[in-house]
Amino acid sequence: MVHIVGARAATTDLGRRRLLLSWHVAALTLDNLDDLPKRCRRCIFWELSDHLGSQASDFGSTDLEKEAWVSEVLLEWGSCGRVAYMDGVPAGYVMYAPPSAVPRAAEMPTGPVSADAVLLTTMQVMPEFSGEGIGRMLAQAVVKDLTRRGVKAIEVFGEQRPGTEPGCLIPADFVRGVGFKTIRPHPRWPRLRMELRSAMTWKEDVEAALEQLLGTITVPLQAPAPVVEVPARASASR
Repeated sequence: MVHIVGARAATTDLGRRRLLLSWHVAALTLDNLDDLPKRCRRCIFWELSDHLGSQASDFGSTDLEKEAWVSEVLLEWGSCGRVAYMDGVPAGYVMYAPPSAVPRAAEMPTGPVSADAVLLTTMQVMPEFSGEGIGRMLAQAVVKDLTRRGVKAIEVFGEQRPGTEPGCLIPADFVRGVGFKTIRPHPRWPRLRMELRSAMTWKEDVEAALEQLLGTITVPLQAPAPVVEVPARASASR
């Protein structure tokens, strides 16, 4: 843990380079589902309708319902999330699925989600990794995954007032910042969309994207080249 904090706090270019080499993004599976924050691991805001979600909460079975939902989506549709790790420690996660697998989407005032889109449901970055560009890395990972799977677009219900309940929605300003456009305005929960053909312009090299986020790396790792003096007679002949 001390190593991670040191890498994050470094302000030198060498520290930034070390940070670039210390992260990776993995597909969300039942094996790493417990790497989600405890509150998110038990959250079933998107996975069940309001009525069924209340029942699950009353019976204390939300963690089981979450696991069952992830298992079903993995079997019927495929990968439905990504987890970012920094030096092996979970730093953030994102989840997404077809709107037909997300009952709460039908209850949102700016729904329904377009039939050709996958719904980006939630994204969380651990507080200790805030400001490192993890959210943008996760957004890029989603775009790359869905583009390869032939999905036409991604839609999301943005949160205009981050920090308020429910806390399972992604801030609208963030998704606008990574390329989503509002298609149905709302004072609280606008629906936004990204066409994936335009997202193809994103860099395939994730490390290059991270360099852009963290600043240009110009570490003078090599000694300066020796100065070659011009012989005096050569100078005189000019």
